[in-house]
Amino acid sequence: MDTTVLVGGRIITCDERGTIAEAIAIRDGRVLAVGDSDAVRAQAGTGARVADLGGGIVIPGLIDTHPHLMHFGALAEPLVDLTDVSCHEDIVARIAARAAVTPPGEWIMTTPVGEPHYFIRRSYRDLVEGVLPHRDVLDRAAPRHPVFIQAWAPVVPNVCAMNSLALDLLDISHATPDRVGDVWIEKDAAGRPTGRLHGSVTNYYCDDPFMNGLLRRLPLLQPEAIIPGTRRAMRAFNALGVTAVYEAHLMTFSLIEFYRSLRDQDQLTLRVLCAPEAEPFGVVWSDPLQPPGYRERLDRARDLTDRSDHMFRVDGVTVSPYGPCWPGFARMREAYQDPYGRQTRGRSTVSLEKVGQAIRYCHEKGVRLNIVTSGQAETDGVLGRLEELGHAPLTTDGRAWLLQHFSFAEPDLVRRAAALGLDITTTMSFSWGKGELVRERFGAHLLPDFIPLARLLDSGLHVAAGTDWGPKNVFEHIALAVEPRYAAGGDAAATPGISRRRALAMWTSEAAHVLRWDDIGSLRPGNHADLVILDRDPLACPLDELPGTQVVTTMLGGETVTGPDPTE
Repeated sequence: MDTTVLVGGRIITCDERGTIAEAIAIRDGRVLAVGDSDAVRAQAGTGARVADLGGGIVIPGLIDTHPHLMHFGALAEPLVDLTDVSCHEDIVARIAARAAVTPPGEWIMTTPVGEPHYFIRRSYRDLVEGVLPHRDVLDRAAPRHPVFIQAWAPVVPNVCAMNSLALDLLDISHATPDRVGDVWIEKDAAGRPTGRLHGSVTNYYCDDPFMNGLLRRLPLLQPEAIIPGTRRAMRAFNALGVTAVYEAHLMTFSLIEFYRSLRDQDQLTLRVLCAPEAEPFGVVWSDPLQPPGYRERLDRARDLTDRSDHMFRVDGVTVSPYGPCWPGFARMREAYQDPYGRQTRGRSTVSLEKVGQAIRYCHEKGVRLNIVTSGQAETDGVLGRLEELGHAPLTTDGRAWLLQHFSFAEPDLVRRAAALGLDITTTMSFSWGKGELVRERFGAHLLPDFIPLARLLDSGLHVAAGTDWGPKNVFEHIALAVEPRYAAGGDAAATPGISRRRALAMWTSEAAHVLRWDDIGSLRPGNHADLVILDRDPLACPLDELPGTQVVTTMLGGETVTGPDPTE
């Protein structure tokens, strides 16, 4: 039996007692013992390898319960990366390099400029020129290739850019109206399109018919990029300390099979729990399902459930009436402004009738249900349908049903969710990235209800966290949970913070509880040895230094997946 003992550091176990230990022993991929150094060494035996942490801090592997790992990884994999460029010449150089190895006539697609996905801290506005390149500039980079600089959700209005060949292929010319729907075609003084389109131009969560018509003609999601993109994304998550993910939003059956393929090839570098979506919405090829097709997807999800594997699991089904705030989809009780100043109450992307059908189906068939909501009117309707069952707590073989996002969580909605015994996954991404948006378009009076972590936890709900649209640094999320702030101005949020221990638990022990994955999330004997070695103590370092926490090594089942192996 292979046994390793890590000593000379501080082990934050995240167990029920909040144990802090001096040493941890690992045998055959699982935690053998934690405690003081002498006792752990004795239990490990004389043949154990002993490694000195040199003062490092050990925590359980982090669990991201809303990562969109495969989505974002596959989306970015084939693109020219412009996230860190500083000027138009940088853009030209990178696109030209791709053009040199791409057959003429094939599309060259790029990322946006700046920090995904809100592009608040850095965007195209920070280029030396202050704008995306003109078509003529992009023509210099790739005169024989259509070029498209994407705009990524969720920010609306947004801007994308393309070169002359792309404009020609998409039939955009001087004859195209200056505005079509909620898309503005920028033109020069002579009426010639510059290549820049403004407005509702994001690559998904775009409900503008004109823009969606253009997007359907572009190679937005390339199937051959899914596997390599997911591999690369897993490594990036490992480097941030993540050892398990919950993929349960916008997951199609085919995407889940890609995860299964990676598992079959022993290429997963983190544990994955998936739930397929009954009716995915958000991408340009999403269409409402007719009742027979909807029921068929519920049946497929039931048949796919398998929680037996230690690396890859599928459990339950997701239904998502959720609509994001930025484009004006969130269904609210009061009218608010959409991106263009029009009054709206939002809309559900999946009808309440279909939500009710999924609720009844899961209750009758024993399927774990996961519901994604945002606006309070939307959540109120969903909770009403759940309450109609007259049965609480709502569980499947002891596994509580879930609410994802739960963005606008009024006190009464929280009380009702707790009474139903639901579990929650949410994210400080929304509070941080959308706080100013809510204040400006929805009204400052709603900010105390927007991602109120303390309210959720104090109600007795089990709450797990995810990165979603970012930032992707979990330690920044933990700092934001302790002292919530809005990104653009840095203002303190209207919601109170929580303790660091509670915040860390949302990424470890509480996340494991919500997923009902019993042997991860804490470093107690018998659990998988999924752990992260850090350069500082997330429970004790100055709060302003917490986002700068560096992951030294990440281990999955006792094996190093990123960073130096502590035993070598």
